[in-house]
Amino acid sequence: MPKEPEQSSSRYLRGPRIDPSPITGAERVADLIDRAFLAYNAGRLRDASRLLVEKILDPEVTVALSLSGALTPAGLGMSALIPLVEAGFVDWIVSTGAILYHDTHFGIGLELRQGRPNVSDVALRDEGVVRIYDIFFEYNVLLSTDAFFRQVIDAEEFQRAMGTAEFHHLCGKYVLERERALGLEKKSLLAACYEAGVPIYSSSPGDSSIGMNVAERALAGGRLQIDSAIDVNETAAIVLDAKRSGGKSAVVIMGGGSPKNFVLQTEPQLQEVMGLEEAGHDYYIQVTDARPDTGGLSGATPSEAVSWGKVDPDALPDTVVCYLDVTVALPLLAAYALARHEPRAAKRLYERRHELLAQLESEYRRPRYDG
Repeated sequence: MPKEPEQSSSRYLRGPRIDPSPITGAERVADLIDRAFLAYNAGRLRDASRLLVEKILDPEVTVALSLSGALTPAGLGMSALIPLVEAGFVDWIVSTGAILYHDTHFGIGLELRQGRPNVSDVALRDEGVVRIYDIFFEYNVLLSTDAFFRQVIDAEEFQRAMGTAEFHHLCGKYVLERERALGLEKKSLLAACYEAGVPIYSSSPGDSSIGMNVAERALAGGRLQIDSAIDVNETAAIVLDAKRSGGKSAVVIMGGGSPKNFVLQTEPQLQEVMGLEEAGHDYYIQVTDARPDTGGLSGATPSEAVSWGKVDPDALPDTVVCYLDVTVALPLLAAYALARHEPRAAKRLYERRHELLAQLESEYRRPRYDG
C-alpha cells in the first residue's frame, strides 16, 4: 500500500488546494470569481474583489475611484459605474475629461454603435463616422455635444472661477434635466453623481473636448475659469477628514495616467507640502495594463508608492494590482461587489466640501514644532 505523503511544514504550503469544481454554465459571476479565478491575474482579480467587499466597503472607509481610458464610450458608465455610485460604493471620483465628455453623449440622447476595428478609417472619414477602436458614431455627435456644453457654460452660474468638482456638479444638473426631458433612464455618470452628491474631479481639465469648449467660450467673453488649486486642496481635505474622523481612505484605480497620480498625491500634499502628520492611503486596488519597469506612473506599484508617502507601509498587505484590461475587470468587480455587499449610505461629500476645506485649513494653520 503506498505511503501517505507527509504534511509539509512549510508556511508557504498552507494555502487552499487548487481543486475547483467543473464550470456548469449556471454560475453567478461572483461565484465564478470565487471558485474558478484561482491564480495569475484571475487570482488577483479575485483578491481585489474580496478586498473591496470585505474591507473597502466598510462604512467608515472613504472610497476614491480614478478613471482613465475610453470607458464610457464602451457603455461602462451605464453598466458598471452608475450602479456602483447608486449603491454608495463610490464616495469621490477623479476622471479624465474625455470620459465625462463621452458620458454626456448618452445623457443628451445621442447614439454610439458597436463596430469593427479593421475598417478603413479613410472610408469612415468620408462618411462622417468617428471611430474609437470598435465603437462608431456620427461626427455630429461631437458637434451636438460641443453645442450642449457651450450652451451650459454660457449660463450665469458658470461666470466665475471654480474647481472641477463644482463645474462637473453643475454640468451634471443640466445633463440630468436633459435626460428627464428626453425620458431617458440613468444614462449619464455625471447626472448620477449629481444626484448622489459624489464630487468628480479632473486632474487635466483642459485635456478634453470639455476643456476645449471652455477655452472657446473664454475667447467669446465668458468668465469661467477652472482653478486647479481648489481641486488639490479639496481632495486633500477629503482624505484628511477620512483619517481624522477615525476612518480609512481607499483608492480604486481603473487604469493609470493623470487621474491615478491625482488621487494618490493627496497624501504627499498633506505630508510633504503641508507638513501634516499622516501615513498614506489604507487600501489600494489598481487595474492596469502598464508595466512597472518603464518608470511611468501608470505602472508604478503600491510598494513604490510607499516611498512617496502615498500608501501607508503597514497597509501593503491590503493592496492588489491586477494586470488586466479595465473593460474586462470593471464589470466583474462591479458584479462581485453588488452581489456580495449591501448598499452603503451615501457620504454626499460634494455637499461637505466647504466644511472639509475649513478643517484642512484649520489644521494647516495650527502651530507645529519640529523636533
